[in-house]
Amino acid sequence: MLMRYEDRKLHSVENKPVTFRPFPGASLPEMTVREAASHLAEPETTAILLDVREPYEYTPRHAQGAVSIPMSEFVARIAEVPQDREVLVICEHGSRSQDVVRYLMRQGYTQAINVDGGTEMWESAGLPMEYPGK
Repeated sequence: MLMRYEDRKLHSVENKPVTFRPFPGASLPEMTVREAASHLAEPETTAILLDVREPYEYTPRHAQGAVSIPMSEFVARIAEVPQDREVLVICEHGSRSQDVVRYLMRQGYTQAINVDGGTEMWESAGLPMEYPGK
């Protein structure tokens, strides 16, 4: 799979720019939405599903059990992300989650995994969703 790398800018709590960049030559750990759902359903798993979409995207619909830390708040809230278990990162289509996985890897996280295809593909595959407004 060919990946396109690009810089994404965020701002830290101090309003300083934070850039998500890949490790040169590093492959990105990924799993499909079906693999992620199956893994999360395993009784012995301690993995979490981390949704990095913004509140206006997350609130109306999200994968069942997903924890929300929006990308715009991620740097300030990184302490909420456990380092001792798998963190499956999801967004809408898979681009922002790739950026967050790269960032976590640069911060020393060894169990960050991108969920390829994002919430859109999760929902299209008929996997468990939550619709809080309905």
